[in-house]
Amino acid sequence: MSFCLNLVLRNYQRLKRVDLRLLRRIAKALLVELLAMKDFDLGIYIVDTAEITRLNETFLNHAGSTDVITFNYLPTVRTDRLHGEIFICLEEGIAQARSFRTTWAAEVVRYLVHGVLHLRGRDDLTSAARRRMKREEDSLLRELERRFAFTKLGLPRASR
Repeated sequence: MSFCLNLVLRNYQRLKRVDLRLLRRIAKALLVELLAMKDFDLGIYIVDTAEITRLNETFLNHAGSTDVITFNYLPTVRTDRLHGEIFICLEEGIAQARSFRTTWAAEVVRYLVHGVLHLRGRDDLTSAARRRMKREEDSLLRELERRFAFTKLGLPRASR
């Protein structure tokens, strides 16, 4: 049996420059070190409000924007394997960061963790499930914060 460790990251928004190499290292630490994943094929895309709104309305039949959308491409949810895509809205991260008095970079990492947990079968449909998922999300986020400086996800604007 062969294992796949494929991780694709793309930045499709122009509001902030994002260090995709650092985000890749964070994602890989989450998957390989913290969650002991040995088989994953995952796309992580940073998008703008227009794109997340389009995805939300087209595929989920929900009106408006949201922070993160996850698509699982496995026929059944598994905890040992991931195959999917996570779309993260940076503008939502900026707005939520203000509300929760954190940084947009920490919010982006939170959305990454949240999306991975959904791909592993966690849900947040009931208040009890939401609390369980939030506890796991917070724990993973704290561990990643110990290992990485999230604030370095933002790159300086390119000079013209």
